[in-house]
Amino acid sequence: MTSIITGDIIKSRQATNEELWLTPLKSALAQITTDTNFYDIYRGDSFQLECTTIEDSFRNAVYIKACLKSVKKLDVRMSIGIGTKDYQGDSVSESNGEAFIYSGETFETLKKDKQNLKIKTKDKVLNKEINLYFRLALIAMDNWTVNSAEIVKLSLEHPNMIQVELAKIIGISQDAVSKRQKRAYLDEILDLDRLYRQKISQL
Repeated sequence: MTSIITGDIIKSRQATNEELWLTPLKSALAQITTDTNFYDIYRGDSFQLECTTIEDSFRNAVYIKACLKSVKKLDVRMSIGIGTKDYQGDSVSESNGEAFIYSGETFETLKKDKQNLKIKTKDKVLNKEINLYFRLALIAMDNWTVNSAEIVKLSLEHPNMIQVELAKIIGISQDAVSKRQKRAYLDEILDLDRLYRQKISQL
């Protein structure tokens, strides 16, 4: 079993400089895995990432979104496919299997469904349940400000740090960190991550 995230940058053609999204995207993917065989960036604004630990897939998607939304006017749409990996190519885009097909099929539905994060597994009941959770979470995530996205990014990079330590990194008060985390609905998103891990581990 593996997990594939397929994504692209929303409204990338309206940006004047490709580096605007390419730099944070590359940084996000490199933070998730140091092995470049596990991700590909293609067509300039599209990417695929293999999460070898399937339970990490939602957290990785949240982290990628936080990195992109840390840049003003940027956002990303992503699909998660979880299933078998039947062929190992030289790169993630050359590999194949259930997870790749599920991710690709679901990615094609994102624009039509106007939902920026969806999942597909072999379990249709689970898909329906988790996609409802995603829709609710996206009410917060799609509306993150740059400050909200930055604090989510930092909190995920340093999960064991307390607010005072996070405050020192970005030069704001502990109270400001607390307010930003609340506005980002970070606690609720982390609760969803815990529930997601529990559900996905049963596949």
